Amino acid sequence: MSHSLGIAASPEESLSPHETVVQAGQPWFHVDWGELWDYRDLIYLLVRRDFVSKYKQTVLGPVWFILQPLLMTAVFTVIFGVVANISTDGLPKTLFYFSGMVMWSYFAQNLNTATTIFTTNAYLFTKVYFPRLVVPLATALSNLFSFAIQFVTFLAFYAWFKLFTAAGAEIMIRPAALLLPLELIHLIVLSLAVSLWMSALTAKYRDFTHLMAFIAQIWLYVTPVVIPISSFPKAWRWVPAVNPMTALVEWFRYAFLGRGTVTLQSIGLSVAITVVLFVSGVAFYQRTARTFADTV
Repeated sequence: MSHSLGIAASPEESLSPHETVVQAGQPWFHVDWGELWDYRDLIYLLVRRDFVSKYKQTVLGPVWFILQPLLMTAVFTVIFGVVANISTDGLPKTLFYFSGMVMWSYFAQNLNTATTIFTTNAYLFTKVYFPRLVVPLATALSNLFSFAIQFVTFLAFYAWFKLFTAAGAEIMIRPAALLLPLELIHLIVLSLAVSLWMSALTAKYRDFTHLMAFIAQIWLYVTPVVIPISSFPKAWRWVPAVNPMTALVEWFRYAFLGRGTVTLQSIGLSVAITVVLFVSGVAFYQRTARTFADTV
C-alpha cells in the first residue's frame, strides 16, 4: 500500500484515501492501531528482511533454529542434570530443559534484538514517516518462525520419549495444551513489552547495550528453565513467582509433559504484570521515538 504524506489544516477537510495525516501535539501514549493495520505491507517486508538477513550467509540456515536450543539443552543436561544433579521434578532431563528452552528462546531473541532497534533502523526512522511500533512488532512476528520450528522439534523429542523409553509412562499431554494459542499471544505481548522498554532505554542510555547480556543471563536463572521452582530456597521462591516468564514456562511443562507448578493465580499475576509492562512500554517507546534522532 502506498501512502503520500499530507498535512491537513483541519479534520473536516476531505482527504484522499491514499493520504496519511500527521498531526502535531498527539499525546505520547496515543497509538493508532488502525494505522498499524494500514502498514501491514511494511510489517510483512520487515519480517521477511529480518528472517532472510539473519541466515542468508550461513551454511546451515534455519537449521540453527534447531541447533541452538538443542546445544543449550545438552549443556544444561550435563552441567545441571548430571554434574550438579539438580532435580527436574521427575521428568526426563532432556525434555525438562528443552521444554523450558522452547518458551525462553523466543523471549530471549526478542530481548537481544531490542537493544539495537533504534540504531539498526535509524536510516528508516529519520527518512520516512511510519508508525514507530511497526519495527518491534515485525521483530516479534519474525521470531515466531524459530518458535514454530523449535516447537515441532520438541514434539518430535516428546514422541520418541513417549513411545520408546520407560519415561513414556510418566509424561502426558494435558487438555491445557489446547490453550497454546492464548499462551502464545501472552508470550508475544510480554516479549514485545520488554522489547519496547529495552529499545527505548538503550536509545537514551547506551550502557544498557552492554548490560543486556547480563540481564538476560540473570533472567534465565530466575526463570525455571534449568532450575525448577522446587529447588529454590523457600525464602526466595517469591523471586520466580513475580517473574512473568515463570508462569509461561511452567504452564508449557504442565500442558505438554503433565507436570508443572502453575495455578490460576500465577497465570493471573503474569497477565497483570504483562499488561502493565506493555502499556508503560508503549508509552515510553512512543515518547523516546519522538526525539531519538537527536541522540542516535
